[in-house]
Amino acid sequence: MPNALKQETSPYLLQHADNPVQWYPWGEEALDLARNQNKPILLSIGYSACHWCHVMAHESFEDAATAALMNAHFINIKVDREERPDIDQIYQTAHSMLSKASGGWPLTVFLTPDQEPYFTGTYFPKTARYQLPGFADLIPRVAAYYHERKADVASQNEQLKEALKRTIPIANHIVTADEASLTLGFQQLHDSFDFENGGFGTAPKFPNPADITLLLHQARAGNQVAKAMALQMLSAMASGGIYDQIGGGFCRYSVDERWNIPHFEKMLYDNGQLLFLYADGWQMSQNTDDKALYSKVVEETITWLQREMLSPNGAIYSSLDADSLDTHGHSEEGAFYVWQLNEIKALLSPAEFVVATRCLGFDRAANFEGQAWHAYLAIMPDEEDQALLNSAKAKLFSAREHRIRPGLDDKILTAWNALAIKGLARSGAVFNRPDWIKIAQHAVDFIHQHLWVKNSTGKYQLLATAKDGKVHLNAYLDDYAFLLDALIELMQTEYRSTDMQFAEDIAEALLENFEAEDGGFYFTSHQHEQLIHRPKSAYDNATPNGNGIAAVALQRLGHILGEPRYLQIAERALQAFDTLIKRNPAGCASLSHALNEYLTPPTLVIVRGQANNLSQWRREIGQHYYPHHIFFYLDEAITSLPNALQRPLPENLANDVNAWICKGVVCSQGMNHLPSLLSHI
Repeated sequence: MPNALKQETSPYLLQHADNPVQWYPWGEEALDLARNQNKPILLSIGYSACHWCHVMAHESFEDAATAALMNAHFINIKVDREERPDIDQIYQTAHSMLSKASGGWPLTVFLTPDQEPYFTGTYFPKTARYQLPGFADLIPRVAAYYHERKADVASQNEQLKEALKRTIPIANHIVTADEASLTLGFQQLHDSFDFENGGFGTAPKFPNPADITLLLHQARAGNQVAKAMALQMLSAMASGGIYDQIGGGFCRYSVDERWNIPHFEKMLYDNGQLLFLYADGWQMSQNTDDKALYSKVVEETITWLQREMLSPNGAIYSSLDADSLDTHGHSEEGAFYVWQLNEIKALLSPAEFVVATRCLGFDRAANFEGQAWHAYLAIMPDEEDQALLNSAKAKLFSAREHRIRPGLDDKILTAWNALAIKGLARSGAVFNRPDWIKIAQHAVDFIHQHLWVKNSTGKYQLLATAKDGKVHLNAYLDDYAFLLDALIELMQTEYRSTDMQFAEDIAEALLENFEAEDGGFYFTSHQHEQLIHRPKSAYDNATPNGNGIAAVALQRLGHILGEPRYLQIAERALQAFDTLIKRNPAGCASLSHALNEYLTPPTLVIVRGQANNLSQWRREIGQHYYPHHIFFYLDEAITSLPNALQRPLPENLANDVNAWICKGVVCSQGMNHLPSLLSHI
């Protein structure tokens, strides 16, 4: 019989709906059962593209004997960490405090009926191995500990709650972080950088988009070492196997230090952020090979998004699984992506085979588990070989399309769509691709029409997720902050009055629902259910920090609209995290970005004229890297504009383009000569 997950929308929860485990979704039903029966809770957190989540599910949750133990001793709750990042964030932090070890997924947490964790872990095998206890042996022991050691459990939980409280920073009354903090942030990144292979630290290696952003901004300020670091990392990832050389798009991370063998899941949040950064890298680099590589990566990644991730209604799906079925019907990580040499040889002409094996690393030792080959760009093809490599890749792609595909997580997440919208908008502007901008606009329109809804009080609020026509879950800080940031980027490609109004509405709702009394923003809204902790964090993870992005976006919107209230609230956010920014600016890269624009406000450039003439100016400006500028290209036909953007064209220039450069409340005289504008910005 299916369990209580059968009515859920999350693909991850639905994967477990037919388990013999009596799973419940997080909610009052399960929590009431635990309290009423005085039973501890076994909380399992994961997501649909997670390889080790699948392993633990197959070994333990699909096993009747293990399920019987779980059902006898615990109320079992399954959580999709992508739908409930609030729960995941709390218990990942608790796990690191209790176990003194890093977290991950699956996260396995044993709770009291009052949601307090007393024992935690990640993946547990069914029987003892990997120096881990067997899950079936662990279950009765952990249950007995709760019933027999109540005083110890209570004492530990009091200490944990105090430790969680200490994660909320004490605000300063002024912003004391300064240029020296930004310099320290660069130095921290420099000290952990791998100058041989690119990236930070050793294996496993992650894309770290917030860190690359910090480096690119330092590069724009004249730091040539920061520029070299950022471009080396972008080039290394684009050439490595973390990038799908056959079908486009980036995988989650590399298991080796050279970026060649990935963990194969493809996440929307990685690809959205990397689109933005490769567009920036293309503008920043003067190297012809780099520029060709970056533009190829952007185009192929967007082609992958359109082909495999775009929903019929315009929003973008969440992820592709790491695992798929091999030729024997076994679920294996990377089975969709890796090759045998005899397959490759049978598909390609002799000339294609020679070029493909040399350029994609197939002429070297098997690099995937010692028995298969995963493509990476081992050698850059010359002009003569490029055509043969392209035809070889097309044949490999066509053959791969006949394999059993990795699972698709087809839920729509507001925050992740916002990251993709920003990346698509930036790429569309830089590479003069209006069709990419349209994809971004359609995704925004879906969110505006379906996930921006009236609540019971008559006010509009944002929802976090949608699937199969059902929208639900109160949105989190990241949803509001990322969406506001994306709208500001999108309006710089093609201005729409509806986007500006939506941005103002989102900003007001963000302030009303998330602002903390002493500055900064909580991760959950003031109306959110009460959990054991309410995070207010500063640090970036795989996605940027919501406080940092909120501060950046509010500052920018404040300058665009001439609204000092937004600037003041962003300043209070910096005050809230001032001590953390000064101590670890690299860990707070998004807040460091906000600090940079607080110390030196961005320049606003307003360009008005006829649509055809505007497009020429937009193309030329898009060739250059101006991360500290906000551009608005405003068709003279647009009549509904905020007061701060109103700039009437002089009558004698009615058929021309005029531009104004605004710094603070001071704007230049209009100029209608593009080279003159470029020389002034």
